[in-house]
Amino acid sequence: QVQLVESGGGSVQAGGSLRLSCAVSGRSFRSYTMGWFRQAPGKERELVATISSSGSTYYVDSVKGRFTISGDSAKNTVYLQMNSLKPEDTAVYYCAAALSTIVAGPYDYWGQGTQVTVSS
Repeated sequence: QVQLVESGGGSVQAGGSLRLSCAVSGRSFRSYTMGWFRQAPGKERELVATISSSGSTYYVDSVKGRFTISGDSAKNTVYLQMNSLKPEDTAVYYCAAALSTIVAGPYDYWGQGTQVTVSS
């Protein structure tokens, strides 16, 4: 059974940075398409970024140039580096793993989420 545990969320002012971590246990994250999602209050969950087993990445347009997804095989951890944060980035961020190679999933495993709050 794969388990995902996110950390690194918090409160930051606009323009600041945060790095989210997703510690994966049970299997190498390289076996999956790994994704970061977010859900703001009153809004639908949104796919933010993905990294495939081969290292290919995808970003939603609103975060391109600001967010970077990466993975560390030695730590079996996936990261989301978030720079130039904006108030509209405020959301609960979730890490997810998909056996599917399709960016949109479906995603089979989910973390518990970590809150990111960006103040203006």
